Amino acid sequence: MKTTRKVLALTIVLVVIITSVLCLTACNKKKDCDCKPDFELWNDCVALNGLKDYVSKTTNPNSQDFIPVEDRIAVFDMDGTLCGELFPEYLEYLLLEYRCLDDPNYNASDELKAVAQQIRDSGVEYKTPAVDHFDVIHGEAQAKAFAGLTVKEFKDYVKTFLNRDAKGFTGLKYSNSIYKPMIEVVAYLQKNGFTTYVVSGSDRILCRVVACEQLNIPENQIIGMDVTMVASNQGDKDSLDYQFNADGEDKLVRGDELWLKNLKMNKVFNIAQEIGKQPVLSFGNSSGDVSMHEYTISNNKYKAMAFMLIADDTERDHADMIETNKRKASWEEHGYTIISMKNDFKTIYGDGVIKTA
Repeated sequence: MKTTRKVLALTIVLVVIITSVLCLTACNKKKDCDCKPDFELWNDCVALNGLKDYVSKTTNPNSQDFIPVEDRIAVFDMDGTLCGELFPEYLEYLLLEYRCLDDPNYNASDELKAVAQQIRDSGVEYKTPAVDHFDVIHGEAQAKAFAGLTVKEFKDYVKTFLNRDAKGFTGLKYSNSIYKPMIEVVAYLQKNGFTTYVVSGSDRILCRVVACEQLNIPENQIIGMDVTMVASNQGDKDSLDYQFNADGEDKLVRGDELWLKNLKMNKVFNIAQEIGKQPVLSFGNSSGDVSMHEYTISNNKYKAMAFMLIADDTERDHADMIETNKRKASWEEHGYTIISMKNDFKTIYGDGVIKTA
C-alpha cells in the first residue's frame, strides 16, 4: 500500500513538473512569436505589398518562384536609398567640405579647397556641383584629403563628423540619418534568409561607419568607392615593388589616389567580383543605380525585382520635384517599382525631426 502511495505521489510530482515545463515552453514560444509587426513605419502601398508578395513566393519551397537561401541576394544603394543625401549634399561631399574648409587641424591645398568650395556653393540650392564627372573629381580629392590615415583613424574621423547636427533639420544628426522605414526592409529581408549588401558610390569605409551597426550588415558586405591602400613606409614605390614591413614596421594607410568610383557599370563590376552571384533584389534612387537594377532583373534564372525610391516629400525632407518627376517617369518606363517617400513612409527620420530650410 505504501509503495502504491509513493508511486502515486511520484507520478503526481512528475505530471506537475512536465506540465510546468510545457507551459514554460509554450510561453517562451509565444514570446518569440509575439514579435512586433515587420512594418510599422510604412503606409499600405503598392511597393511594400509587392515586396511582401515577392518574399512570400520566393521563400516558399512549394512555389515555382522559390529561391534557395544561398541565392537570395539583395543589394542596396546607400545615399538617397537607405539614408538622406540632401543635407544639402551627399554625406561624403559634406565630409570633404568640412575637412578642407573647416577642420582647424588640417591644412588643405588650394586644389582641395577649390573642390570643397564648389560643394559648399552648390549646396546653397541643395544641388551637387554642375561639373561633368564631379563624382570622380570629388573621389580624387577625397583620396588626397585623407591620405596617410589608417582605417581606424579614418573611421574615427568619420564618426566624429557624423555626430554633427544635420544641416536643414532640427533633432537630427548625420549619424541617425538612415531612413527608418528602410531599416525595416533590410531587417525583413534578413529575417527571411536574404543576404543584404550595400553597394554605394560613397567611400566604402564611410559606408561601413554609417550602415553596419544600424542595418546589421557586416563590413564584408559593404561595397563602395575605393581609394588605394598602401604601407606607411612604402613612399613612391609601386606595390609590386614593395613588401609590407620591408623598411621597418608598417601600418596600412589610405593612399592618395582614387581606385574605383563605384557608380553605374562599376557597380555591376563590383557585384560580380565581390559577390559572385546575380542579385535577385535591387534598391536604388538614381541613374547611378540603373546598371545595378538592369543586371539584377535581366536574364535572371530567378524571379527578380528592382525598386527606385523617389524624393517627393517636400514637407519632411528636401526634394527637387522637377527632377523627381523626371526620374519617376523614367523609372516607371524601365519597369521598376516606385517607393514614394511622401506617400509610402509614415516617418522618414523618426519622431522629433523637423525640416528647417
